[in-house]
Amino acid sequence: MAKQYDAGQLTVLEGLEAVRMRPGMYIGTTSSRGLHHLLWEIVDNAIDEASNGHATEVKVTLHTDGSASVFDNGRGMPVDEHPTMHISGVEVIFTKLHAGGKFNNDNYAYSGGLHGVGASVVNALSKWLTVDIYRDFAHHQIRFTSTTDEKGKCHAGIPDAPLAKVGNTRKKGSLIRFMPDDAIFEDVKFNGDTVSRRLQELAYLNRGLKITFTDERIKDSSLRQKVFHYEGGIIDYVKYLNGEKTTLHDDPIYMEGQKDTTICRVAIQYTDGYTESMFSYVNNIPTGEGGSHETGFKAAFTKAMNDYARKIGALKEKDNNLSGEDFREGLTCVLTTMVKNPQFEGQTKGRLGNSEVRPAVEAIIAQQLADWLENLKNQDTATQIVQKAVKAAQVREAARKTRDNARKANQLDAAPLVGKLSACRGKKAEDNELFIVEGDSAGGSAKQGRDRRFQAILPLRGKPLNAEKKRLDQVLSNEEFRSLITALGTSIDEGFNLDNLKYHKVIILSDADQDGAHIRAILLTFFYRYMKELITAGHVYIGMPPLYKVQRGNKVQYAYDDNELRKLTKGQTKGYQLQRYKGLGEMNPEQLWATTMDPAQRKLVRVTIEDAAQAERLVTILMGDKVDPRREYINQYTNFDREDSFTAIADSMEEGRRNA
Repeated sequence: MAKQYDAGQLTVLEGLEAVRMRPGMYIGTTSSRGLHHLLWEIVDNAIDEASNGHATEVKVTLHTDGSASVFDNGRGMPVDEHPTMHISGVEVIFTKLHAGGKFNNDNYAYSGGLHGVGASVVNALSKWLTVDIYRDFAHHQIRFTSTTDEKGKCHAGIPDAPLAKVGNTRKKGSLIRFMPDDAIFEDVKFNGDTVSRRLQELAYLNRGLKITFTDERIKDSSLRQKVFHYEGGIIDYVKYLNGEKTTLHDDPIYMEGQKDTTICRVAIQYTDGYTESMFSYVNNIPTGEGGSHETGFKAAFTKAMNDYARKIGALKEKDNNLSGEDFREGLTCVLTTMVKNPQFEGQTKGRLGNSEVRPAVEAIIAQQLADWLENLKNQDTATQIVQKAVKAAQVREAARKTRDNARKANQLDAAPLVGKLSACRGKKAEDNELFIVEGDSAGGSAKQGRDRRFQAILPLRGKPLNAEKKRLDQVLSNEEFRSLITALGTSIDEGFNLDNLKYHKVIILSDADQDGAHIRAILLTFFYRYMKELITAGHVYIGMPPLYKVQRGNKVQYAYDDNELRKLTKGQTKGYQLQRYKGLGEMNPEQLWATTMDPAQRKLVRVTIEDAAQAERLVTILMGDKVDPRREYINQYTNFDREDSFTAIADSMEEGRRNA
């Protein structure tokens, strides 16, 4: 008999207990990404203090015991008693959800965190957390601890004692140190590279701010500390992004202005490349999905450049205006906007939704760009930009004709895929998978081994072009790329439409050798440059085939790298048969299904762009024209004595594998 449902059956989660019971509601995930989210919450508070003019320095430290600390030399958190709660301001911040100084504009004109849950959530999900406040010549300290009583009830983030003065000081600021709880997180080890890249980004976005990062876990003392300090701000950021590219003008173009309460700063520089690289931020938060600030910038930029093109005679009266894509070919742009009460939209909260921001940014850019174009010393650069855009328009028109002609000849329809694409029977795109394999041999095994209900196979019968070095019309002339575009159904360039995607998992399945790695890099470069939304929306995966088959009698096991092989054969010198797979074509259909295609057993790595700026630089370095930067990168980061390991790749993208 079911229990009676009455008020006594209702569970009330008090204080921070709710955070520990449902951490995903507050930080998204308990994986490595969620772990780093804790650090970003504290770092963002320190950055807010700096961006509002109260701090000049931020220090972030990863300690040997696994804890992390953040210091800023700002005003220091309030230490006086809250008028209604009758506890110190520090205790309010770290123990009460939706409490803080950012709900009005009295303390922070602009802030990245507006929900008042950051500090308290970090406290709730930590074993312990300490706060040191240096304010008004006094040093105050408090420690919070999470414990579990004999009944199994967790008491999260409880102060060991009230805030206490522990000494006198001339220092100013706040120091927070916390130990993530390994009972909550799958892994409590911070990634030093991830932390370093985000701090460098924040230093670029906050001109003049000094950010010191120390990783005490590094044995070599000369490598433990990095200082990020850029007086040029986003101008230096653009130079960094274009460091390995050939630029059309030496100095980035910088524009800054304010309209009502919206502040906008933009730095742009053109390269001889063919793709656009835009990085936008709102209150230091990356907006990878764009939003109203990007829309405003693009509209104003396109109009101003078209007006200038007509003024200098590059466009005649009868000519149509050039498109925004034409003017942004080869453009590297960093757009940062400060907005009061930002509203974010999109799957990853990476799109700005504030409607009032578009006209504000549009007005700022229109005025600032007009002033720049009217300056005589800028005429050569401006003319060069227009000429590049005119050429881009010509190429775009040629690409359109290529597409139209190809369609007329049935080259971009289903016809060329007959005998090449083995489609699946599934009608729901969200259930369907497309495996991109190299060669007919692997394609044959994959076709026979697949589940025809939802798995399609596209074999590549030649090596695609390196899209980093080719214009759109050259990309479209490549048969392998045309087949891929057709199979996906999304089109490309300005015609790209994610809603038309026929397969929600696009899986690159290549051999575990140099040629396979090269093909994988070429395909990822193509997706990154011409179909980036496929990656950002989480549709691109890397299949991980095994390297070895170990058989003992009727028992068969597979090893995906040499470390796994050693574990499977540890302590054994005979009694088993070993097969090393040189390529997917050596597997029979049953083996390929069992190891690489079966959703219940396979290993997939979701391709993500955790750091857009780093991804941009790496694509340029590894796939661009310049040999020296590529050689330097390989020499610095490649260990030729280390055995290949797919496990290392998987570990670095654990979130994607888990979601697969």
